[in-house]
Amino acid sequence: MIEILEPSKNEVEKYLKKWDYLENYVLQESALDKLFFNTYPNNTDINDILIKSSALNDFYSTNIFSIFPVAKHILNLNIDNRLKNGDETLVNDIANIVINGKQKNFYSFATKYCSHHFPKVFPIYDSYVEKVLVYFQNKDNFSKFKRADLKDYKKFKNTLIEFKRFYNIDEYNLKDIDRYIWQLGKDYFPKKY
Repeated sequence: MIEILEPSKNEVEKYLKKWDYLENYVLQESALDKLFFNTYPNNTDINDILIKSSALNDFYSTNIFSIFPVAKHILNLNIDNRLKNGDETLVNDIANIVINGKQKNFYSFATKYCSHHFPKVFPIYDSYVEKVLVYFQNKDNFSKFKRADLKDYKKFKNTLIEFKRFYNIDEYNLKDIDRYIWQLGKDYFPKKY
């Protein structure tokens, strides 16, 4: 049976220090920060959105096989003010798209796209984070959520905030918590290829 140490300031600090030594992830994040914060901070030009979407899709292996319709969808949503205002409904609006007549939900990608514009406002969802949250929910009942609720962005973000509060790690921002939980997930719930 898996036994993960209870979240605490010491555990978060340990994983944040560990993050600094993950050269490939640190450099990928640095490149994405440069792309999103400096080179193409806005989302009013399809070329800018296409480059940012392609980089995210590649670095995070989000498996979107046709990125152009996603970029066009983001352009049509006119997202800049919604991003700046921290509009949590934006994630699900970006995630849900019809491509070649088929409804798609690129939820994880959408969280990453928003997070790379405002990382302290938009936490990232992925399968590792989900597994860790479910683990601690089962262990300590830190929040009232069902696994499916994590695919509703507002509920997902609120769950992370409740996680911080319950374990008394409120001093860390959502980006710090994201890095901590993601690494826990990679360590304790590795994907089998």
